[in-house]
Amino acid sequence: MTTQTYHRTAMVHGRKIFYREAGNPAAPTILLLHGLPTSSQMFRDLIPALADRFHLIAPDYVGFGHSDAPSRSEFTYTFDNLASHVSGLVDVLGMKSYVLYMQDYGGPIGFRLFAERPELVKGFVIQNTNAYMEGVGEAPRKVLVPLWENRNAETEKPARDFVSLEGTKFHWLVGAKDPAAINPDNWVLDQALLDRPGTQDYQVDLLEDYKTNVALYPTWQQAFRTHKPKTLIIWGEHDPFFIPPGARAYLNDIPDAKLVWLDSGHFVLDENGPRVAAEIKVVFGSDSRPAKTSA
Repeated sequence: MTTQTYHRTAMVHGRKIFYREAGNPAAPTILLLHGLPTSSQMFRDLIPALADRFHLIAPDYVGFGHSDAPSRSEFTYTFDNLASHVSGLVDVLGMKSYVLYMQDYGGPIGFRLFAERPELVKGFVIQNTNAYMEGVGEAPRKVLVPLWENRNAETEKPARDFVSLEGTKFHWLVGAKDPAAINPDNWVLDQALLDRPGTQDYQVDLLEDYKTNVALYPTWQQAFRTHKPKTLIIWGEHDPFFIPPGARAYLNDIPDAKLVWLDSGHFVLDENGPRVAAEIKVVFGSDSRPAKTSA
């Protein structure tokens, strides 16, 4: 079976949404949801590693990657709106069920999809994305809380630094076991898109809107307890943004989840792609539910 990745677009709510696709559409689907400051490009090596067993769809959100990036005067950049367009893509593509792979921003988007239509979601791969206050590190608290309390030029500055070249490079390198193993194309390509006129303005809008995700944590946690999705947690344990207590907290609500620790940071796939692919195949390659283990 071919593991070729295809690069496609679809119109969703009048916006062009770019997505990567690979694998047999008759196979179980994994919907891969990227984080900040990147796009579906973060999955470019994982997709072919899974395409022999799964059907993969990896979209770019509105304003990210190769999808349409309207100005903030033309589009309201909120997590509700980003999730609405991902949900719309699910409908346009006729996806009847899928496993959610979520990293960073992928969590608040994917958990919205799950809360809205849990019957479509056959499981979670959770990779350094948060649904618990105990998982929020000191670094994002320092950036976000002042912005949430009083947005002005002073409180916006740390948020803009977050999506500067220095900030983007830090996201990719922090916690890496061997920084030389991290492809510099990651932050160079991400920053080229972040530096488009007006892009950092709406990125700050999203950082401000992140408070809506925190407000939804109890709703998502209740959904976890109610539906108990099959879950694999892959966590870079040196991530200063989403810290290890946030990974362990999922086990309180999804006690059968499998938790795998990686010697990595906020991003894990450059150094650990084959391991992540192997874990996904173990957990989701059959109908059996995984046992709760830690590695």
